[in-house]
Amino acid sequence: MLRLLSVDQKHQRLDVCLDLKENAANDPETKTQSSQWKSWGSPQRKKARQVRSNIKSMSICFFDQKGIVHKEFVPPGQTVNAAFYVKVLRRLWENVQRKRPDQWQNNTWLLHHDNVPAHAALLTRWFLTDNNMTVVPHPPYSPDLAPSNFFLFPELKMKLKVRRFQTVKEIQAELQAVLNTLRENDFQECFKNWQRRWDRCQASEGEYFEGDAGP
Repeated sequence: MLRLLSVDQKHQRLDVCLDLKENAANDPETKTQSSQWKSWGSPQRKKARQVRSNIKSMSICFFDQKGIVHKEFVPPGQTVNAAFYVKVLRRLWENVQRKRPDQWQNNTWLLHHDNVPAHAALLTRWFLTDNNMTVVPHPPYSPDLAPSNFFLFPELKMKLKVRRFQTVKEIQAELQAVLNTLRENDFQECFKNWQRRWDRCQASEGEYFEGDAGP
């Protein structure tokens, strides 16, 4: 959600973008092949449903420059609290080991998620520390700097627009079908766009900005 940013919040946005730019410039792996992740919870799936308000589905997805690494649907009625999120992270960790063995073995993969309570909870931070999972910082109130918000959500919304579904299973099947249409080039362009957004945040001195400046 966009809001009127305080001076401190603008500085936080600017500092995070500068740190990310510096790390990318000093790390060839980050420049060309970094495995950076973004989790997303999407109750917005209820926008692609029948008028009945009880038809909705929440999903969590992690992706990198090569594609989807881990995706799962949240069971109906399940609250995404720290205990549940830690279980999700464990399944992510297992999928990194299976799908990205080089990054897992060398511990060169990075986790990027936002600052919602389940992500920032002590239980979550303990798990991340115990498993040597490095987290990329994310400034508060910054959807314009979150790959899921400027890439994945718009892609899903565009392809699910005006579609109507009778059941949660139909929503989940169609969402999976849409994810399957995304190619490696799409994900690579997402991360290039992310780096351009660091520059735009720097140019705006931490203020919000609109759209993508292009290559």
